[in-house]
Amino acid sequence: MNEKITSWLGEMRELLAPTDVIWIDGSDEQLAEIREESENNGEIIRLNSEKYPNCYLHRTAENDVARVEDRTFICCENQSDAGPTNNWVAPAEMYEKLRGLYKNCMNGKPLYVIPFLMGPPDSRFSKIGIQLTDSRYVVLNMAIMTQVGKVATDALGANGDFVKCLHATADLDPENRYICHFPQDNTVWSINSAYGGNVLLSKKCLALRLASDMGRREGWLAEHMLILGLESPSGDVHYVAAAFPSACGKTNLAMLIPPVQFPGYKVWTVGDDIAWIRVGADGRLWAVNPEAGFFGVAPLTSKKTNPNALASIQKNTIFTNVALNMDDNTPWWEGADTPEPENVVDWRGNVWQNGEHKNSDTPLAHPNSRFTAPISGCPCRSTEWANPEGVPLSAIIFGGRRAKTAPLVYEAFDWNHGVYVGATMASETTAAASGAVGVVRRDPMAMLPFCGYNMGDYFVHWLNMGEKASQPPKIFHVNWFKKGDDGKFLWRGFGENLRVLLWILDRCTNKIGARKSAIGFLPNKEDINLDGLDITETAINELLSADVQSWREDIAAQRKFFEPFGEKLPREIAEQLNETEKMLINSTENVGVGFSGEYS
Repeated sequence: MNEKITSWLGEMRELLAPTDVIWIDGSDEQLAEIREESENNGEIIRLNSEKYPNCYLHRTAENDVARVEDRTFICCENQSDAGPTNNWVAPAEMYEKLRGLYKNCMNGKPLYVIPFLMGPPDSRFSKIGIQLTDSRYVVLNMAIMTQVGKVATDALGANGDFVKCLHATADLDPENRYICHFPQDNTVWSINSAYGGNVLLSKKCLALRLASDMGRREGWLAEHMLILGLESPSGDVHYVAAAFPSACGKTNLAMLIPPVQFPGYKVWTVGDDIAWIRVGADGRLWAVNPEAGFFGVAPLTSKKTNPNALASIQKNTIFTNVALNMDDNTPWWEGADTPEPENVVDWRGNVWQNGEHKNSDTPLAHPNSRFTAPISGCPCRSTEWANPEGVPLSAIIFGGRRAKTAPLVYEAFDWNHGVYVGATMASETTAAASGAVGVVRRDPMAMLPFCGYNMGDYFVHWLNMGEKASQPPKIFHVNWFKKGDDGKFLWRGFGENLRVLLWILDRCTNKIGARKSAIGFLPNKEDINLDGLDITETAINELLSADVQSWREDIAAQRKFFEPFGEKLPREIAEQLNETEKMLINSTENVGVGFSGEYS
């Protein structure tokens, strides 16, 4: 036994006062026993075993349905190291507050000890954690999202270091709900929540907030990015990483099915949410997905929007806060392929019979309802998803929901300009985080809620990574969500996004030119394959252009966002901002945002 584990476990056992300590070994027998206990206690509901084998439904409290960014803290010694975008409390003060909440909170409950491995075994990318929890739901989800048990302890060894993760459900008091990160101690403490994003501490807490700080110190990146491989009919595969805010289409893009007009093309899923990226010996950036499962948004998942995701969740899946079709004991959500059930239990547990809910405007499934499913069930899983060396990146893509400002796709001028593009990302908020929906907010690299240190230093780290890589990938920005004056989406999205990916890869291999504009390189209309796509010329022209005045207003919003960083804002970012503003001021035409000719 690793003495560091026994010492920490002894300290935590004294604090929490559990009735028993149960070590999770990762065996099928033990997990089956925990599932049975959870079912008997009403914590999970077994779904139709024929249609959804080994699948279960779980409901959280009504006040505990999303990440709580206002209750999430970075607790480092100096507030300036946390930066203006993170909530900060000094470690000693927060430890004292939390110890009071944790004291004896597991009295009458067992304490589960979950050793878990993130990343492939025997990989320089991988990290090991130990999560303590009083929740069987957390145990079952961690066994899907990570590699738990012996594989982790074998990798750890007798003297290895690990991330210390503590979670307690306590009494779900939202006023005492905390998700706290202590980077100097490699520690995460979470209390008074049972929602996955707050309690599966391998995910956003370790894999992004703590890992981003580790990456800064160790010379790599931990990013909120999907990773996909795009295979051409000739068999060549190029890999792309893409960052979007939660619920903005990461899973759909990661599992994209090419349109019928593109026979022979295939998309392979390496990961749908998180990428750990290092500079390889060849000077390229290489990425791994550290997770073993998907924690996806259920609403709108269907055969039409994402057939691969739907196939992935047909077995061995835990659904959270979806509705339950009483007629056949199957999960249901808004946007599913089947009509709304006549007899249904909504995500709160309310029973609706004989179609009575159809007169209600309340959703049956929570807008942020989730599924947790193993990547092993994904029909488009890449054979490289567990490669210890990762996959080489040809392109990095940033994107978000912008109804008007951003065009369908554009390319950054170079690495530093690409960092500026990522740093100024903005998106309309979704139900994945608590708070108002539809508000435009800055979300640099889709990491605003997940960067574990000062984002000014984070931008510097990105700039430095470009210097370390002799062959860095090109950087792009996409916006699938642009709308016309009628309020309707101009781009069909989903599988049609392959057309944009192909343009991006053609740019990476220097096969085509582009128009230079104030914001970056824009596509020539003829270089995006529109064969078989029902879209008007007016719509495609609008998609491939942007309004100069909107961009000038966006520049003002960028300056306001950067103000709190003060001297921490890298000079290179400020220069890129000034140069973009200068080009926009000198621009008089809208189409192409200051079109200035052909580039190749």
